[in-house]
Amino acid sequence: MAPLQAILEKCRTSPPNILGTLQAVQAAQGYVDPAHVPLIAQSLGVTDSDVHGVLSFYHDLRTEPPGKHHIRYCLGDSCVAMKTEKSLAALEKNLKCSIGETTKDGKFTLDKVYCLGNCAHSPALMVDGEIHGRFTPSTVTKLVKAGRP
Repeated sequence: MAPLQAILEKCRTSPPNILGTLQAVQAAQGYVDPAHVPLIAQSLGVTDSDVHGVLSFYHDLRTEPPGKHHIRYCLGDSCVAMKTEKSLAALEKNLKCSIGETTKDGKFTLDKVYCLGNCAHSPALMVDGEIHGRFTPSTVTKLVKAGRP
């Protein structure tokens, strides 16, 4: 894990690129610790409020450590038309967490996306960067019980 100061040194630009800096911090550390916002703001020459605004606006930026496995569940039009909400409800029930949360054991983080580009195989989800399609409540349940989707 790269030290925060080293990341910030590489991200200084004019005008300041707050989003790019937050993405770099998250890529190196897994998330953006809210306690680091003042240091990030000072390094970029912007206000804490500017950094918080960007951090809270982009749903791909996280302020808590992610789980070991990252599940992105598609809620795009095609997936919704294919009853994705039933599979999502089964997934949330089995993981015992909701969209935007990490399981208590830290094994899974469940996030939403609005298109994975896999519409022909809806409903779809992405696990650790790998896209899977045509999920049903029972197949999602089997994946969670197996320990890794």
